Amino acid sequence: MTPVLVVGAGPVGLSAALALRGRGLPVVLLEADPRDRQRAGSRALFVHGETLALLDAMLPGLAAEITAYGRTWHTRRTLYRGREVYARTFPPPSGPPPFTSLRQTDTERFLRAACERTGVEFVWGARVAGVHTTSEGVRLTGADGREWSGSYAVAADGARSTVRRELGIGLEGTRGEGFHVVVDVADVPGAELPLERVFHYEHPGVGGRSVMRVPFTGGFQVDLQCRDEDRPEAYGTEEAVRRWLPAVVGDGYGDRILWVSTYRFLRKVAASFTDPRGRVLLAGEAAHLFPPFGARGMNSGIADAAAAAGAIAAGTGEAVARFAEVRRAAALFNSAAAGTALDHLRPRRRSVRVRQRAAAALAPVLPWCGSWLEHAPYGPRHGAAALAGRTY
Repeated sequence: MTPVLVVGAGPVGLSAALALRGRGLPVVLLEADPRDRQRAGSRALFVHGETLALLDAMLPGLAAEITAYGRTWHTRRTLYRGREVYARTFPPPSGPPPFTSLRQTDTERFLRAACERTGVEFVWGARVAGVHTTSEGVRLTGADGREWSGSYAVAADGARSTVRRELGIGLEGTRGEGFHVVVDVADVPGAELPLERVFHYEHPGVGGRSVMRVPFTGGFQVDLQCRDEDRPEAYGTEEAVRRWLPAVVGDGYGDRILWVSTYRFLRKVAASFTDPRGRVLLAGEAAHLFPPFGARGMNSGIADAAAAAGAIAAGTGEAVARFAEVRRAAALFNSAAAGTALDHLRPRRRSVRVRQRAAAALAPVLPWCGSWLEHAPYGPRHGAAALAGRTY
């Protein structure tokens, strides 16, 4: 049987390979990096409950493995200029957790092991340089001249996707102003911070910049929202982080910093999720780029992977076209939702700031004001529906 080719061994490519194997299809997974690659940083660390269900459908028991290792916090807290405006602690769930939090490298570790158990063939150091499709299949050419042929291919080779570029498919969307600094910090053994997610509007300890702290297994991630006029070297280097981090999480973490990076808000969606012949299906960041607030990137990418596997297993042009239609609609929904979040996080209109200030003042007597401040930074609450493939 002709294999399906998957390009990229990130969480989306690994999920696509696993989903295809779950449907009994042979898979060859091509990854440009070597087998012993080291991936820095937590990157995408929040795995939605819908995503866990998709992974468990690919390989029963996988979700339990991931959640046993990940962290699930039960308290969410929001502050405004140093004053708490929202706090809620949820009882532990009686069944599967609604989410789990772990570094992307750990998620990939579980997915890679699952792929190996199910017979995915890995080809490391395979940098794809050319793509040729016919009505019968696809041929990929490596930078070193090797060739691989398959019935279909899933392009999960990231934001700078070579496959997407070779197919001539463009990304459409916007690039936000300003930047954020994201920092991974290891726990202090025996003195771990409370297991809670905290968002702080206009934190007085960092000059009125907003900041979020999210736990993951072994540590926590801090996300600092910088201003348009800020310089990355003033906030986004390890030396700079050591200066401002104590005001956010307290002393004792200067030598616990694991990773520092900066990012800008990109909201872009591929013009098409397949080639004209319907033999290459785009997934994950090869197909769309979202800001991290709302955890839409990896989660929607894994939903892309599951849908791509279903379309390929069906083996019809209609199924592939339906995949492209549904997943692009989901991406556009998520892009719009991320835009709503961005308008709240980086308001350009004075009226938005006034509304935030008023909500913070009224939160002690009108709880819904605090709830709005808690939820608004992540976009529309029903956005998770688009992650699983349903659109509105």
